Amino acid sequence: MIDNEVSTPRNVIVTGGALGIGGGISRRFAADGDNVLLVDINNDAATETASAIISAGGTCTPLIADVTTPEGVAAVAAHVDAAWGGRVDVLVNNVGDFRPAKAVFVKSTPEMWEQLYRVNLWHVLAMTHEFAPRMIAHGTGNIVNVSTVEAFRGIPGNAAYSAYKAGVSAFTKSMAIELSPNGIRVNAIAPDLTDTPQTSREAMLNGRDAELIPSWIPLGRFGEPSDHADVVAFLASNDSRFVTGVTIPVDGGTLAASGWHGKARSRGWTNMPDGA
Repeated sequence: MIDNEVSTPRNVIVTGGALGIGGGISRRFAADGDNVLLVDINNDAATETASAIISAGGTCTPLIADVTTPEGVAAVAAHVDAAWGGRVDVLVNNVGDFRPAKAVFVKSTPEMWEQLYRVNLWHVLAMTHEFAPRMIAHGTGNIVNVSTVEAFRGIPGNAAYSAYKAGVSAFTKSMAIELSPNGIRVNAIAPDLTDTPQTSREAMLNGRDAELIPSWIPLGRFGEPSDHADVVAFLASNDSRFVTGVTIPVDGGTLAASGWHGKARSRGWTNMPDGA
């Protein structure tokens, strides 16, 4: 277990905390003995994950709210004020999705950009704006945002998504400086190819030979939610007490070795080059 900054359980908010990377993060903080507020729009998934956490001896409350809206952010704030007296020790802004837009930017629409903006950047700003003052009042806190490796390289077909996630990493750096005098650290992680319900192993392979995986990912496998959760736990712990304003790639080395390739036998681009 990573040594927490305080000996008593911390109050932790995880947005999109039911499935995938968010689910792994919720489980990790609960396993460390913290009080987890699992915020998600999927009632069944939130209930199932919270029940599993509680059955394992953890403390977790599911809250169904859409944090891409002002009403959803307000619902989280109301719960925090009622249940925790307004105290938040860790905020994990995990919600994100690359899918609301068409694969080619010139065929996308402003309405699609707005959807991408709200789910990938707006909610990070809104949740931070809502809960940073509570951390300031207590003189301590950690905010961990979820960006992507696509914030640091071109991603043909997902230009708006990449732009908003780059905004997350830029916001992370700026807020780290703004909030550092108040004892608050702000960091981020940047995932890549991870086996989740949103990007399953089967979908990523898409009929390709699994033996090719080491040619795409230097560490030789797809990521798991726990890989990301462990780094988030580190960033929210006293072990990272002198770390702020960074985005850590949790990608098996893909950013270090990154490159997009034109498909040899069809139109488009791939970061899994097999000649297709």
